[in-house]
Amino acid sequence: MLTKRACAPLLEDNPHLEEVLALAPHDSLSSLASRLRAADYTHLLDLHDNLRSRILRALVPGPWRGYPKYRAARALLIHGKRDRYPVHRPVAERYFAAAKGLDVVPDGDPPELFIGPRAVTEAETWLAETGLGRSRPVVAIAPGAAHATKRWPAEHWRQLVDRIVAANLDVVAVGGTADVEVAEAVTAGRGNRSRSTAGRFGLQATAALLRQARAVVSGDTGVMHMATAVGTPVVALFGPTVEAFGFFPYSRRAEVIQLDLACRPCSSQGGPRCPLGHHHCLSLIGADSVFAAVQRSVA
Repeated sequence: MLTKRACAPLLEDNPHLEEVLALAPHDSLSSLASRLRAADYTHLLDLHDNLRSRILRALVPGPWRGYPKYRAARALLIHGKRDRYPVHRPVAERYFAAAKGLDVVPDGDPPELFIGPRAVTEAETWLAETGLGRSRPVVAIAPGAAHATKRWPAEHWRQLVDRIVAANLDVVAVGGTADVEVAEAVTAGRGNRSRSTAGRFGLQATAALLRQARAVVSGDTGVMHMATAVGTPVVALFGPTVEAFGFFPYSRRAEVIQLDLACRPCSSQGGPRCPLGHHHCLSLIGADSVFAAVQRSVA
């Protein structure tokens, strides 16, 4: 498996992989191509089909296969609000088109994420030191997102945390270094009942924390997919993106909260600001409805 170095921890303990090739930010595609050509692979699967992967395909001739991205249907849905997708199939299942002829099919289960013992110890030690989850169930939240239009308002997160704590549940916020400020802001002021780990743990230890949680609340982010992979029920908040794009949580143990608005979708990946300036797709989702979904997940 070839991936960016930042994502390699998601794969490094996977027993089904013989090798994980991690592309560092300073690595050139030409040097990577040399490594791939020398390996002389019999099958090459491109699960991105973007500019970078197309350059790599040109540099490494071979039996490449990709999967349908439905670019025209996606553009028509975003700009014309007309759904012409042939099927609403999750991207996780669309990937199997790249493996056509290799005798593999979706098994109906969520994605797999294998957590190493060091990460498990790191997460369990932190929980023991903070006391979270010792006498009450823990709910994990992910208040950050790479794109602003995918972020539920911070005030809504604060209201949700208040409701969760009042229901005799603990809260732990997860995220990367870019999420430290909002994660600390929404969990502060509640004694030892809510804490933030944003920026503290890597992907493996974060996954270990998510596995300890009774439920996870997240936007359309990587944390959402990590939670489905470790088997924790998910409450997912979707705003600028929709199910047709294929990135809804790939698990039956998930509940998606979204609003039926004429302006949705406005983007396939989110953006820096709402095109209409109001961000109603997420700002109009109240803490009460999200908390009700959390209660259902915890139960």
